[in-house]
Amino acid sequence: QVQLAESGGGLVQAGGSLRLSCAASNGTFLNSFTGWFRQAPGREREFAAIISRSGTFTNYARSVRGRFTISRDNAKNTVYLQMNTLKPEDTAVYYCAAGRTPTARVQDYLYWGQGTQVTVSS
Repeated sequence: QVQLAESGGGLVQAGGSLRLSCAASNGTFLNSFTGWFRQAPGREREFAAIISRSGTFTNYARSVRGRFTISRDNAKNTVYLQMNTLKPEDTAVYYCAAGRTPTARVQDYLYWGQGTQVTVSS
């Protein structure tokens, strides 16, 4: 069992930056691909970014590519999402999730955090 906890959300003006963190409860996390997803009010949860176990593979949704960067520190059991040039349409609850395959599909992830709210004002 892996427990994930997100932090770092908040209110920021358009054009600003935030860094989200996803801390795992145990080392099993190291054997997982980790994804960041987001869900805006009234919308389905959508993929944002993914990183491999080693950190050498990353992939991004088209909507965030070039603005968001995913990284991980396995010594700290933590994955990060650096978000730059934020837009109002980035407003959502952001979730991290761990799974065994490099996929963008919500249903393929085994463990989820509780989410952290990101609000971008115009």
